[in-house]
Amino acid sequence: MTTGYEERLAGGYTGRMLGSLALAWAALQTGRFLLSPLLPAIIESLSITKATAGLALGAFQLTYAATQYPSGRLSDAFTRASMLLPGLGVLVAAFALLSVAGTYAAFVGAVVLLGVGKGLFAIPSRALVSDLFVERRGQAFGLYTAGTDVGGTLSALLAFLVVGGGAVLFAGSPLAEPLAAADWRTPFVPVAVVLGAAGLLYAAWNRESLSVGRTEIGLVATVGRLATTREQRETLFAFSLFYFMVGAWINFLPTYLAEAKGLAEPLPQLLFAIVFVVGMGVKPLSGAASDRFPRRLVAVAGLGLAVAALVAVTLAVSVVGIAASVALFALGYKAQFPVVDAVLLDAAPDANAGGDLGAARALFLGVGALGPVYMGAVATAVGYGVALAGLVVCLLVAGIVLAVGARR
Repeated sequence: MTTGYEERLAGGYTGRMLGSLALAWAALQTGRFLLSPLLPAIIESLSITKATAGLALGAFQLTYAATQYPSGRLSDAFTRASMLLPGLGVLVAAFALLSVAGTYAAFVGAVVLLGVGKGLFAIPSRALVSDLFVERRGQAFGLYTAGTDVGGTLSALLAFLVVGGGAVLFAGSPLAEPLAAADWRTPFVPVAVVLGAAGLLYAAWNRESLSVGRTEIGLVATVGRLATTREQRETLFAFSLFYFMVGAWINFLPTYLAEAKGLAEPLPQLLFAIVFVVGMGVKPLSGAASDRFPRRLVAVAGLGLAVAALVAVTLAVSVVGIAASVALFALGYKAQFPVVDAVLLDAAPDANAGGDLGAARALFLGVGALGPVYMGAVATAVGYGVALAGLVVCLLVAGIVLAVGARR
C-alpha cells in the first residue's frame, strides 16, 4: 500500500501536514499539562481538595474519552478536516475560558470543554498521519507524539514562571512586575493564541474538502472487530491498565513531589519538566524501533523501565535521586505512545482507521479517567505509598500480558 505522496517527514505536503498537526498538538498539550504543575495553586485558589480536583480532571478525561470514537468515525465517513477545524475552534474557546475561570464550576466547565475539543482533534489528526505515512508510520508518530513532550516541557517552564520563580529570576527587570501579578490562569492565554495560529496554518495547507452529512456510527461492528482475536483483547486490556496509570500519576506528579517528598516550589515544576524533556528524545527513537522490531516487545521493555522507576521514586530521598527516578520513568512511559498508535492502526482497515483508533482510545482513556479519581481518593485516605503500589501492579500485569502474547 502507498499513500500517493512522497513520505517526507519535513517539507512537501506530508511534512507540512505533519508539522502543522504537531504544532497544534504541542500547543494543546502545553495547555493540558499546565493543569498538573499548577494543580496545587488551583486547589488553593478555588478552595477545593485533592479529591475534588481529581474529580474535575476525571471529568475532563472522561469527556475526552467519550469524544474519541465519534470524531474518528465521522472523520472516516467525511474528511479529517471536517473534524480537525471545529476541534481547534473548541480548544481555543476552552483555553480562553480557563484563562478567566474564577470558580470551581467554571473550572469544571472549561476542562470538560477542553475534553471535547481534544477528542475532536486527537483521533482525526492521528488518522491523517496514518493516511500520509505507511513505510515511515512509526517515525511519523514518534515526531507527532513528541509534540506532547514539547508541550509538557513548556507547561513546566510556564508554571515555574507563574508560581513565583519568574519574579525571582527576572528581579529588577521590566518582567518582574507582570510575572509577580500572574496567577495560574495567565498561561492559558498564549496557549489559545498559538492554537489559533496552528489552525490557520493547517487550514491554509490542507487539501481536503469540508464535508458533512449523515452516516452510520457503526459502534457495535467496530467494537466486535477490535475484540475479534485473543491477541487484540489482550492488547486492549494491557494498554487500558497503562492509561489508568498515566491518568493517576501524571496528573498528581508535581503534587506528590511537593507533599510526599517535601520539595518546595518551583522544584516540583522543574522536575515535572524532566518527563517531557526525555520524551522529546525517546518517542522518535521508540517509534523507529517499533518499525524494525516487534512493537509489543518494544512496549514491554518500556513498561519494565516504568515499573523500576516508580519503585525507585518512592525510595529516593535526595533531589538527584528523585530526578533520576523521574527520568527513568519518562524513558519507559514515553516510549509507549508511538507504539500504541502504530499497533492499533496496523490492524485497522483503511476505511475505518479513525473509527477503530477512536474506539480503542475511548476505552483506554475511559479507564484512564478513573486514574486521577483513584489517586486523589487513595492518597487522601491512606497515603501516596499505597496509591503508587497499585500503579506498580497495573504496569506489571500489563507488561506480563503483552510479553506472553508476543511469545505466543
